[in-house]
Amino acid sequence: NLLSCDAPAEQCRWARSLSELDLSSNQLTDAVFECLPVNVQKLDLQNNQISSVPKGTAELKSLRELNLASNRLAELPGCSAFRSLEFLNVEMNLILSPSADFFQSCPRVRELQGGHNPFKCSCELQDFVRLERRSGGKLFGWPGAYVCEYPEDLRGRRLEEFHLSELACNATLLLVTALVLTLVLVAVVAFLCIYLDAPWYVRMTWQWTQTKRRAWHNQPQEEERVLQFHAFVSYSERDALWVKNELMPNLEKGEGCVQLCQHERNFVPGKSIVENIINCIEKSYKSVFVLSPNFVQSEWCHYELYFAHHKLFSENSNSLILILLEPIPPYVIPARYHKLKALMAKRTYLEWPKERSKRALFWANLRAAISINLP
Repeated sequence: NLLSCDAPAEQCRWARSLSELDLSSNQLTDAVFECLPVNVQKLDLQNNQISSVPKGTAELKSLRELNLASNRLAELPGCSAFRSLEFLNVEMNLILSPSADFFQSCPRVRELQGGHNPFKCSCELQDFVRLERRSGGKLFGWPGAYVCEYPEDLRGRRLEEFHLSELACNATLLLVTALVLTLVLVAVVAFLCIYLDAPWYVRMTWQWTQTKRRAWHNQPQEEERVLQFHAFVSYSERDALWVKNELMPNLEKGEGCVQLCQHERNFVPGKSIVENIINCIEKSYKSVFVLSPNFVQSEWCHYELYFAHHKLFSENSNSLILILLEPIPPYVIPARYHKLKALMAKRTYLEWPKERSKRALFWANLRAAISINLP
């Protein structure tokens, strides 16, 4: 028929003995729940225009069966007004995510017909699926009538096959996991920074860029690139006697003399030490490092090695020469000297011979390594 209900509740009068009422296939809306027989036990409201069961509805204490199929319900109705409800039919409505606490709020319900709804397979629906497993077969038509409609990539999949991880559905667990992973990542990065002395390298890179910027503004680029020395010599002050008594006299005197850049005589007064180191390395064809246990204990030697290594990779040149003055046990080299360890492992170095008879060959090899015609 075309029955509708718009009369005030006080004008509704039904016989108190009425126990079954069939109002299916009409035009009834939510207002119908304000005008029902109080002692009805079986109520059929199928195929109407009901979108929800209003809260505050008059109690139907005797209602055992309620048919709300083919309406416009967006969620399962509660049982606050239907204390004796045992059978509920909400098939073919608009229910996306049924409430997981339905059977807790409706403890007497023995059967729920909820299939053929456009279920949205999400975390909320997964709780409902778990509820079905605990309910012991209270869902009528399970599993064939319960199929995902949304999202599109899950359309047609049965709810019993739908599963999401606990991490994806538990916001608290996800937050705690993300926080723990972040803390672990921060701890690992902090450990690596301390172990590899990353702040030192950042500081040195910053000083290098600042020095290059000042040099760019203070002098022409062509003049900056002119080589003035055959080699820049880096050494520990504790090895200064060997440099002054052996290295410099043998290379700077005699036929094919070599012009060395040494900090004591070639650093420009007024400039910072770092700036002098960078300028000397860039104006030298090679960089000679006198390696010994004393070298790895020197902070300034580390600076010089860092900037020379930077030049090696930035210009793709072969500008490093390593002289092993004394053997260096691996455990003596600090962790932040990983570049020195890598260089000693991959590059050939000249070893200072203790026998005097072999030193002539040593000087010949060293001269050949840094031989170049300076402008």
